[in-house]
Amino acid sequence: MGEDRTGQIAVLFVSKRTADDDDAGYAEAATAMDVLAAQQPGYRGIESQRGDAGVGITISYWADDASAIAWREHPEHAAIRARGRERWYAWYEVIVTRVERGYRWRRA
Repeated sequence: MGEDRTGQIAVLFVSKRTADDDDAGYAEAATAMDVLAAQQPGYRGIESQRGDAGVGITISYWADDASAIAWREHPEHAAIRARGRERWYAWYEVIVTRVERGYRWRRA
C-alpha cells in the first residue's frame, strides 16, 4: 500500500501564499518543480496540500541528505524559490528530518 519511508530524508516545506492573484503562474511553477524533482537522483516522492487560508505543506522525500541538498541547490529550483520569495509567499519554513518510522492506514 505504499513505500516504507524509514531512513529517508523528509523535507517539509510549510508556507503561506500572498494575496497575489498569480494562481496560474504559481500552479505552472509548482508543476514544473514536481516534474523536475522527480528526475533528480535520490527522489522518493512528494505529498502536498494547501488550505483555504493559503497555508500549505509540501513534503518531499529523498534517499539521503546528499540528494536533498542537491535538490535545494539545483539552479532551476533556486530560481523558482527566488520568484516565490518575490511574489507568491508571505513566509515559509523548511524543516529537514530523517524518517525513523511510519505507518499507513486506508479505509477499504
